[in-house]
Amino acid sequence: MLNQIVKLWLKYWYVFAEGLWGTLWMSAVSVFFAVLLGTFLAVMKLSRFRVLRWIVDVYLWIMRGTPILLQLYFFWIGLPKILPLELSDTTCVLSALIFNAGAYVCEVVRSGIQAVDPGQAEAAKSLGMSGYNTMTRIILPQAVKNILPALGSEFISMIKQTSLASVFFVPELMTAQKSVQSATFLSIQSLIIAGVIYLAVTSILTAALRVYERRLRKSECNA
Repeated sequence: MLNQIVKLWLKYWYVFAEGLWGTLWMSAVSVFFAVLLGTFLAVMKLSRFRVLRWIVDVYLWIMRGTPILLQLYFFWIGLPKILPLELSDTTCVLSALIFNAGAYVCEVVRSGIQAVDPGQAEAAKSLGMSGYNTMTRIILPQAVKNILPALGSEFISMIKQTSLASVFFVPELMTAQKSVQSATFLSIQSLIIAGVIYLAVTSILTAALRVYERRLRKSECNA
């Protein structure tokens, strides 16, 4: 078994490498736009307007209460019919991942904003700053420190979630595994290689995130 795995890796390493690149860039793009969407939703959630809060609540209820695979199918089938554009499978899958992750990032950002001392907003208001300037110049910059560790965890989670894109044959690591399996009929061996790659990447990122969190705690103690 081990000998077959080594031979398979030596022959098809470039296929797995291309798949890994697909996984990483899809994860990065998904989390980046999910942060933008989640921040916008969090600001709506904290708004004094009940209608905006209700819209966000419904969005979170749907996105967090339904399986991500169902959402992927919905975007893959429905998005090209809704928009008058020719959309690729990758675009549809990315859109689903962004909207799904945005629901979770929304709660992360909201918690980060609420962790900032309310006195900061009151002081800004007393100085005559508008609500927009207070949020963008006072609250959000301070909330970022609380948000970043959770966003790192979201990126690691997204790396695993992108494996569902293989259902739609979007180029990523599990799609690469399927290609190697189809060419060699070595399903277990190719799955082991993919699993080791996932473990290596997520373990490295998790270790880096822990180092960052330790440094963040030290800086807070020193402050």
